[in-house]
Amino acid sequence: MSQNIIDKIWESHVIKKGEGAPDMLFLDVQLLHEVTSPQAFAQLREKNLRVFDPSRNFATLDHSIPTNPTRDNFVDEKNRIQLDVMRKNCEDFGITLYDIDSGHQGVIHVTGPELGLTQPGMTICCGDSHTSTHGAFGALAFGVGTTQIFHVLASSSLLLDKPKTMKVNFVGTPSKYFTAKDSILALIRQLGVQGGTGYALEFCGEFIRNCSMEERMTICNMAIECGARSGVISPDETTFEWLKQTGKIEEGKWEEAVNNWKSFASTDDAEYDTVIELDIEGMKPLVTWGTTPGQSVCIDEKIPTIESLPENQQLLAKKSLKYANLTAGEYIKGTKIQHVFIGSCTNGRLSDFENAAEILKGKRIADGVRVFIVPGSEQVEKLAIEKGLDRIFTDAGADFRRPGCSMCLAMNGDEVPPRERAISTSNRNFIGRQGPDSITHLASPQMAAIAAITGEITDPDEYYTSNAS
Repeated sequence: MSQNIIDKIWESHVIKKGEGAPDMLFLDVQLLHEVTSPQAFAQLREKNLRVFDPSRNFATLDHSIPTNPTRDNFVDEKNRIQLDVMRKNCEDFGITLYDIDSGHQGVIHVTGPELGLTQPGMTICCGDSHTSTHGAFGALAFGVGTTQIFHVLASSSLLLDKPKTMKVNFVGTPSKYFTAKDSILALIRQLGVQGGTGYALEFCGEFIRNCSMEERMTICNMAIECGARSGVISPDETTFEWLKQTGKIEEGKWEEAVNNWKSFASTDDAEYDTVIELDIEGMKPLVTWGTTPGQSVCIDEKIPTIESLPENQQLLAKKSLKYANLTAGEYIKGTKIQHVFIGSCTNGRLSDFENAAEILKGKRIADGVRVFIVPGSEQVEKLAIEKGLDRIFTDAGADFRRPGCSMCLAMNGDEVPPRERAISTSNRNFIGRQGPDSITHLASPQMAAIAAITGEITDPDEYYTSNAS
């Protein structure tokens, strides 16, 4: 039987097979940030243990860090303390920390790949659910809890049940303005927020092969939103070219590394526990209408009526529509927004900002709309400034901020006020995610940038038609 990439990585990292129990799996890399790691380090001290292999652990500051220019606008003293504790923990245990102005501080799932820490065939964990992002490189990557962080610090291994495997085949050619963000929203809508539970997903098809590495990271990032443990894409020439640019592989070892990486890719006849197809032929950009990433419509579609939904979805739909102050059976386009957020580990990379800048160049943000544009890392920030994107944003009236998680989860004071509405390039839209009683619509950077100009959720086809020169 030909193995898929998920099975190959798992089997190559099993230290000990569990007999009626979980496998013991070796972890190549653990990524750390300031919010979920303090208790794990406290356990090391309590048990008088050292870190098993500090070189396999890397840290940055992202969740609590202020994104204002001077980095001092802490929402409370707790956030300031979290950063100081992270610095001390890394110093005491010999772990590399990418701190402010290191050139690589930023959202952990943006900095890891740009540093070349993420490579095909690896197992990677982090105390953050969106660790699945790293699967874009052909790695098996997943989020873990605080106790598991401690176990990996102490042993570079975990007891884990092997996930089932699901092949997700994207078929068809979507419409002109359809993006990677739209593709994963479409999948979550089809599968539901629990449809991938117990699985690791491998994304396949021509659409995936044509995606850039940054687009692939967006897709894998949100695999968790349909309940999956991980999202993976088999490595190819696109992957190798990205990794070459990081300079992580020593001179003279490139060919050996590529041959090793290729060995993990799924073969055409690889077997899976489940295979599904997602038809994106002619599909238009999506935007969420409710309080889960699975509650979305294409921009030319109406919000579904309650009666048209499966019975087990109807109660949540009623609650979601009431919270979002929307009406079933009506179009979502034309809905007024007050806030725009472009950033996060989903869409905080350079290409996301280039796409947004192309739309915002020479334009002005609508009256009454506040726009936060937050780079995913200091490297993204630097490149954006070198390309003049920051000036395009500020000239349009947007707030170009310093790197961090920012408004994605509103942990650092960047938030949407109660009962105000945001279109956001982040990954979650549950009640209060971007601030108490706030309303969030998930969409692509292009959709967000257009909404910033029009002041409402807008169909890109209609926007470009009306703005044709």
